[in-house]
Amino acid sequence: MTPSKSKMTALSAAGPGFMQAPYFETSTSSRRVFIADDSRTALLFKRASEQKAAFVRARQCFLPVARVCMVFFSTRFPALGSTRIKLIATFLLFSFLTGGVPLLVGGGVLYNTFLREAKIRVTQDLNAARQMYDDHAEKMALALRVAAEGTNFHGIFQDSGTEGLGRALRSIAESGPFDLVGLADAGGRVWALSSGLAQNLRSAEKVLPSVEKALKFHRPVRGTMVLPLSDVALMDPALSERARLPLKPAPAEALSRRSLDEVMTLTAAVPLGGTTATPAALFGIKVLNGASAFVGGIRESLFRGTEHDGWNLGTVTIFLGDVRIATNVLEEDGQRALGTKVSPAVARQVLEQGKRWNDRAFVVHDWYITCYEPITDLDGRPVGMLYVGVLEKPYAGVRNKAILLFAALSVLGMSVAIGLGYFLEWKIIAPICRLSDAAAEVSKGNLHPDLGPLEKGEIGVVQKAFASMLEAIRDRETRQRRETESKLVMAQKLSSIGRLAAGVAHEVNNPLTGVLTCGHLLLERDDLDDEAREMLKVIVDATERVRRIVKSLLDFSRQTSLSMEPTDINRVVLDTLPLVENQAAIKGVALRFEPGEGIPPVSMDVQQVKSVLLNLLINALDATDAGGSITVSSRVALSMSREGVKRLGVELSVKDTGCGVPPENLEKIFEPFFSTKEVGKGTGLGLAVAYGIVARHGGVIRVQSQVGKGTEFTIWLPLEEQEAGR
Repeated sequence: MTPSKSKMTALSAAGPGFMQAPYFETSTSSRRVFIADDSRTALLFKRASEQKAAFVRARQCFLPVARVCMVFFSTRFPALGSTRIKLIATFLLFSFLTGGVPLLVGGGVLYNTFLREAKIRVTQDLNAARQMYDDHAEKMALALRVAAEGTNFHGIFQDSGTEGLGRALRSIAESGPFDLVGLADAGGRVWALSSGLAQNLRSAEKVLPSVEKALKFHRPVRGTMVLPLSDVALMDPALSERARLPLKPAPAEALSRRSLDEVMTLTAAVPLGGTTATPAALFGIKVLNGASAFVGGIRESLFRGTEHDGWNLGTVTIFLGDVRIATNVLEEDGQRALGTKVSPAVARQVLEQGKRWNDRAFVVHDWYITCYEPITDLDGRPVGMLYVGVLEKPYAGVRNKAILLFAALSVLGMSVAIGLGYFLEWKIIAPICRLSDAAAEVSKGNLHPDLGPLEKGEIGVVQKAFASMLEAIRDRETRQRRETESKLVMAQKLSSIGRLAAGVAHEVNNPLTGVLTCGHLLLERDDLDDEAREMLKVIVDATERVRRIVKSLLDFSRQTSLSMEPTDINRVVLDTLPLVENQAAIKGVALRFEPGEGIPPVSMDVQQVKSVLLNLLINALDATDAGGSITVSSRVALSMSREGVKRLGVELSVKDTGCGVPPENLEKIFEPFFSTKEVGKGTGLGLAVAYGIVARHGGVIRVQSQVGKGTEFTIWLPLEEQEAGR
């Protein structure tokens, strides 16, 4: 059964840890890609960090002494206190103190760059080695499945007994990647072995883990299995002798045992079908202890036999626990390092913590760039390790050359320190001092300080940037002053006109009321002829219009107190739009509302804001022809407040597709009595009143217009501090 591509992709995405766990799908063509675990990248700079720390400690001890010496010589020799001498002394001291840092850090960075690439390469090689390791187990499982489906073991047993089964199993073992093939039942009894020694295990009380899982899940099983050496000896004495490896102690370590008493194997098991009463499984074993050909094939595939100074550049090892059981790492006498142990740090991280090791490691007799990962058994427990490594010597040579190069550069740097001090004093310090003095002048309010002659290079760029900053500040000051003056003029104008309008309105309103009352009384008389009645209606209508103008003057001049309350701006719009919907429908103008989302309540006088919005809507209707549209929208926006500070607030926009306002009229549009409408259609006070209401709310009203395209009025009202901070 071959897994689908999507299944294998999911397994690959799960990462190396998942692929090491036992699973029950087999395939000969699928390939899994492991992603390198770069969790130990921080250790790349370990050496350089330690050396740099030592340098820092030395500098901390030396600097106080250097300061005392400089103070002593500056008091005895006043000329030494000049800035030029201080610069030269500082650069010399800096060169001597930091001359070693380029040697260590520069060489280390270059070396670690190569080292990092080598680690990535080794990680990829380990992924490939793991793939070959798993593929071998998959081939075993596939061979057993083919044998199970193509062989009638029940018939062979009935015809020839266990001897016939043994011959069939030997044929399977010889034609497949096995050291041993057997047939066992769920009770642990081994009925036949390719070695012919099944009678040794027929009374066994424990079941092989692979057989147990194959029968439990009724599916093929493959993976790693560790067996006692004594059990292997019962199944095949010759195989157990081959798997017996002597242990070699590490320096200053005493051995508690002389040889391994366990055997690591690759195993596969397939449940048998048929009508047998007792469930049985066909299993195969590949012994990894001493499997030099197995790891040799992996190394040849990865490194193609590449050598460095007579030693293998790349090596591959399989560990049982922390002991090498199959390797092409050689000892100094040229023998394979079988039975030797891995370092405790690697064993602790890989076997105990279940994590990859991807770093330098001392392997037997030399330093290698290595990658280890745990090998887990059928139950997911770490029982060993798979290792791939390359010699560090080729990369160390690159580091040594880099150190020599940086040493030459450091000597060259110290040679030019004195000249550099003079150059910096003349080229840098003087312009910087002028810029510092100019900054002090600006802080005192002088926006035209003397920056001196324009220098070349970076200092000149700084001078230009400083001059540009001053120009921007001057422009901003000028613009803000003009805006303030314009607002003051507008406020004074509105105040003067308001006082005048209030006086005129009060003087006119009383006699006007009398005229209007008399007119209405005369219209109620029955003795008037038609001509007199029509003329009287004209008088009454004209008087009504004058009365509306007087009322507008009173509204404009009256400063009523605001009734502020937190209000949903969208609700204000929804309450106002119905007042003009019929008029818009009659005229054939589309009326749309685009409410913003998440707008917090705004503190406002609802009635006055409604009157402002209604005035803008009526003006938009007057300016828009049939087929046009008016769009009202709301949103939260950051804008410049009346105090000249950017604040968060709510914008309410009324945009029409009408005739637009000529540019020369935009500056006068909020002035009292200014109107672009026909005579008799407006008083020219609506926008002036709206401007005053918005200003009293602490807001801003803006207008944008293009002749023939339309006009957009935008009202911005500030949010309260607590609302703005939400």
